[in-house]
Amino acid sequence: MNYRIIDKEQYYRKGVFRHFTEDCGCSTSMTARVDVTDLVCFSKQTKTRFYINFLYILSKVLNSRDDYRMGYLWRTGELICYDVIHPTQYVFHDDTETCSPVYTTYHEDYKKFYDGAARDIDEAKKTRDYRLDMANHPNWFDASFIPWLSYDALNIELSGAGMFFAPIVNWGKYREENGRLLMPVSVRLNHAIADGYLVANVFRLLQREINLFVRR
Repeated sequence: MNYRIIDKEQYYRKGVFRHFTEDCGCSTSMTARVDVTDLVCFSKQTKTRFYINFLYILSKVLNSRDDYRMGYLWRTGELICYDVIHPTQYVFHDDTETCSPVYTTYHEDYKKFYDGAARDIDEAKKTRDYRLDMANHPNWFDASFIPWLSYDALNIELSGAGMFFAPIVNWGKYREENGRLLMPVSVRLNHAIADGYLVANVFRLLQREINLFVRR
């Protein structure tokens, strides 16, 4: 786990960061529909899992910009930017109606990531434990699939997490609209390190990366 320390006095969001950490700690979140028609077709044609393909694209997007890789060192009060962040995904167990967290390492190499994520999922299916270990996984972001509903809005409340900077991303069941398959995606970021532009930018990047991915 590597990171660099951000000079708060030189940080380009210095004023915003101060306001939303000292005066008004809050999050900013959005839900929008992403066109996954081509990604669904790609997954079927290549006989790969749509879920893992989207998880790879999401991980690539969140690693593409410093703003999405920010962190905070509580002991020293330092703002940092991780070199890389990885997805914490979740495996649902039908028999217990509970889920198990799965720590999957992000690799820019698609096949390496795909194989690793598939192994992680298969291993998690063997347990019913909730082994969330955030203390030893500070540079992991939350990636959760809600397959039972094509929802219109989702809000995540984090009580007392004013300096929690890791992205939280959820997505639901895709549905057909005007001949296209649209999937709801929700993105939550701490307002100290992200505003409406940066949250909205995740959706723009997702759509761009999907278009590039299916042409591989």
